[in-house]
Amino acid sequence: MSTTTTRGVERPASAKASPARPRRGLRGSSTFNFWLFTSPFLIGLTVFVYVPIGWSLWLSFFEARFTVTPSKFVGFDNYWQMLQDSKFTDSLVTFTVFAAFIVPTTWALSLSLALLVNRLRFMKAFFRSVFFLPTACSYVAAALIWKMSIFSGVRFGLMNTVLGWFGVENIAWLANPDPPWYWLVIVTLRLWLQAGFYMILFLAALQNIPPELYEAAAIDGAKPGWQTFRYITLPQLRATSTAVILLLVIAAYQAFDEFYNLLAKTTWGRPPLVELYNTALGESQDYGEGSAGAVILTLLILIVTLAQGRFLGFGRGDDK
Repeated sequence: MSTTTTRGVERPASAKASPARPRRGLRGSSTFNFWLFTSPFLIGLTVFVYVPIGWSLWLSFFEARFTVTPSKFVGFDNYWQMLQDSKFTDSLVTFTVFAAFIVPTTWALSLSLALLVNRLRFMKAFFRSVFFLPTACSYVAAALIWKMSIFSGVRFGLMNTVLGWFGVENIAWLANPDPPWYWLVIVTLRLWLQAGFYMILFLAALQNIPPELYEAAAIDGAKPGWQTFRYITLPQLRATSTAVILLLVIAAYQAFDEFYNLLAKTTWGRPPLVELYNTALGESQDYGEGSAGAVILTLLILIVTLAQGRFLGFGRGDDK
């Protein structure tokens, strides 16, 4: 074929580019690529998470002493034995109180830090890094620093040195349950380790709030400060607050490292995981009762999480 231009010169028409032929087979499909990249993670998740959870639930209904392949079905006897164990029930009550205190405290501190960092005009990245840096610290190392340097029971400890300036006698922070000064050690340690991580979550959520909302609120007469925070900022952080509270509740009941290193030689303030560790991996090696205790702890975390979310109103839709 030929075409005629405005000058009367005929030029051959350019051949149309043939459409690209789609690749056939599994290698050219998005489904194959999806399973290719996700299958290693799914296999690891199944082998190291789902299978142990299912096997632990199965063991909780059997007598499994010194073995993980039981044959004698005992029903709910393991659950009844764990609920009759005063050490385990006392640890559950103690850590329910601990979670009721540490969860809202960490939530408020991390949100306050996020609000302060978000309002900075300069050096925002520096302060964000400074507050987040303790997250990278090992729980064991931080517990030893708190125990041997900051809250040491001798007069050379940092806190006792500061209190000594005001004439206060040395305090045995971790050696005496009455008064329970050890809770101050544990709470400050946990706040220092966790507040920076949740601050980053709140900071990301704050940066996603549309500025038009604050402009509209200013036009409507809302005063900057508490009114803006209560009616605009806090409702916009509802989804993030739900996730933060869920993570904090789970982390509170799963506390192990700092308690074990701070209170290893004591009989008070022992977390549920230590009791489960002693039951399943101690001298008795009763995997059935240990698995039943793990299931009880999981159910308690679920109940507390749902109750706390309902009480605080997080995760609800907007009322219409």
